Amino acid sequence: MSLNGLLEKSPATLPILQATFGLERESLRIGKDNRIAQTDHPACLGSRSFHPYIQTDYSEAQLELITPIAHSTKEALRFLGALTDVAGRSIDKSEYLWPLSMPPKLCEKDIHIAKLEDDYECHYRKHLADVYGKTLQSMSGIHFNMELGKDLVASLFKESGYHSIIDFKNGIHLKLAQNFLRFRWLLTYLYGASPIAEEGFLNAPLAKPVRSIRNSHLGYVNHKDIQVSYESLEKYISDIEACVASGKLIAEKEFYSAVRLRGSKQNRDYLKNGVTYLELRSFDLNPFDHRGINQETLDTVHLFILALLWLDSSSAIDQDIKAAQALNDKIALSHPLSPLPDEAPASEILTAMQAVIDHFHLPDYYQDLLDKVSNCLENPELTIAGRLLENIHNLSLEEFGRQKGQAYHDYAWQAPYALKGYENMELSTQMLMFEAIQKGLHLEILDENDQFIKLWYGDHIEYVKNANMTAKDSYITPLIMENKVVTKKLLARAGFPVPAGQEFSDKDSALRYFTQIKDQAIVVKPKSTNFGLGISIFKEPADLTTYQKALDIAFSEDDTVLVENFIAGTEYRFFVLDGKCEAIVLRVAANVVGDGKHTIAELVKLKNQNPLRGRDHRSPLEIISLGDVERLMLQQQSYTPDDILAKGVKVDLRRNSNISTGGDSIDVTDIMPDSYKELAAQMASAVGAWVCGVDLIIPDKTLPASKENPNCACIELNFNPAIYLHTYCHEGPGQPLAPKIIAKLFPEI
Repeated sequence: MSLNGLLEKSPATLPILQATFGLERESLRIGKDNRIAQTDHPACLGSRSFHPYIQTDYSEAQLELITPIAHSTKEALRFLGALTDVAGRSIDKSEYLWPLSMPPKLCEKDIHIAKLEDDYECHYRKHLADVYGKTLQSMSGIHFNMELGKDLVASLFKESGYHSIIDFKNGIHLKLAQNFLRFRWLLTYLYGASPIAEEGFLNAPLAKPVRSIRNSHLGYVNHKDIQVSYESLEKYISDIEACVASGKLIAEKEFYSAVRLRGSKQNRDYLKNGVTYLELRSFDLNPFDHRGINQETLDTVHLFILALLWLDSSSAIDQDIKAAQALNDKIALSHPLSPLPDEAPASEILTAMQAVIDHFHLPDYYQDLLDKVSNCLENPELTIAGRLLENIHNLSLEEFGRQKGQAYHDYAWQAPYALKGYENMELSTQMLMFEAIQKGLHLEILDENDQFIKLWYGDHIEYVKNANMTAKDSYITPLIMENKVVTKKLLARAGFPVPAGQEFSDKDSALRYFTQIKDQAIVVKPKSTNFGLGISIFKEPADLTTYQKALDIAFSEDDTVLVENFIAGTEYRFFVLDGKCEAIVLRVAANVVGDGKHTIAELVKLKNQNPLRGRDHRSPLEIISLGDVERLMLQQQSYTPDDILAKGVKVDLRRNSNISTGGDSIDVTDIMPDSYKELAAQMASAVGAWVCGVDLIIPDKTLPASKENPNCACIELNFNPAIYLHTYCHEGPGQPLAPKIIAKLFPEI
């Protein structure tokens, strides 16, 4: 049955863009001597026998980054960016990822075959070394995997007249593979990025730069005696099986076509189960993007694939593929600034791409992509190989590769607390995601805005919110800690020290309480709060007007307010995980220090320029505000935002020391006596908390702490303690908590 004209007969409302995508990127690790790294695959990346995302390719120095299935090219590229980020920060700091498909200068003894646990995989790689040589394996690229959307396939199946969905899927994927091989020369022209080989790589050096060595017969291709027909799926399968049976191939996966039919381990299974997706293997690394490929390329290729479906099939496919292969080789080995040869049927594929855009009324974005393709055909200098020309010196790209590779390595270490591509998520969640990816857990973002993720290994699944809220805590535990009144009652009944005070559900009652506390230091705060919102602290007695303003601030956050005695001393945040205190920070309230030149408002702006400061918990430190609470604090100290502070004079802008309100964090884990750590862990256990932030006021930490003689007071238990403030501190070494949480959730890895 013919699939020709199927798209033309389909309605414009067909979900034509529906598809899933996956990317695989290969990259060499380069050592401090700017040569291929001689170190083993990084141990911090977990076991490569199960790692779903970061594996060892051919050699110990060659990483393979594999994205999970994504429902958009944008999502796939975003995850590839995260994998690139994790890989860049997991390799030794003296190493970097080589940004080019062609390796730097090397010899066979520099390449160490991957030391995998699977004996067959080791044997397979040794076989490749014997057949093709080890240096050829050092070329790297990107594989683009695509599956047409299920609704799209179902709709096309109804229009096709096929009786079997399996036969239809096989037919449509075979047609796509056939047409890809007929027209892949266009991708070689546009995205070829391996114009030269360093000295010693090729037996016969090229006299001039070309477009893509990797996509030519000089690349990593099967020997000429491997001939596989694409005339039918049965013939394709039988030919590959015959090559394996004769010993020409050691396994079916050694057939290195520019396109592979995928979805089953054995090709013959496609006849029963159907082809699921296509693997396109012809993309050189784009050295102008740290991920090796960009969004524009992915979306142009998507449109290209749909055009392949629009085009009619060939009646003499094997002959056409042979001719197209010769054309691709000619284009690949042409000078980067040479035009397409006359025999290249550019108008045929461009017309099909335009037809898809017009028939399905695709957004203007796709017309822009096609216009850029046409522009590149008219101006070869706009292609990747054309842009690379000016960076080639003495037929070498080594210096360019070093500069780009090091620049991308520096970018990976820029803001190392963040996960590239996911910076809009809450910072603690980014850190946990980084750790999960690094260790080889499967990861899915269930709700990005709510910081809700799914992690799994085998059949073991864990759901995590805000990096530390998990099934390890009961449903009621966070509710207890969220409610300050309930928290105080439970701790007090368990014999732990808490500040005395009263709760109020209306402002009038709270105002009447003023006569009882007018001569005392107090704290006014909402019943349920987090990140220090709505809290006012008065170390000296407040007047009625100031007290009233503090009540207004607290009632704006909750309908119930607590007024408590202020406990003198130093406030510390203890992070308790599974019954053990793992980290402690001293949090210094938001402040500025005078320089004799700038106003308080200007000092705040200057301090906020620190790259560690950001908003909404996306950076280790928060931007300092000059809101109502801060202005009230200044007023109590007889300052205004326009006052110029003398040099060295420190002014606090907050009484509460939360990092989320602009405070500074100082790691004191190693110098805090164990007795306080144990007491904090006991308090967390008193409310049944698996993970908990315990805020203690300690007047003198040189005095030992115990339940009977605590020498401290607990002012809050926090159900959502930010792990980032313990890891990336304003001062001190910092405590990496994300690895400990992952280890507790998944002890089996």
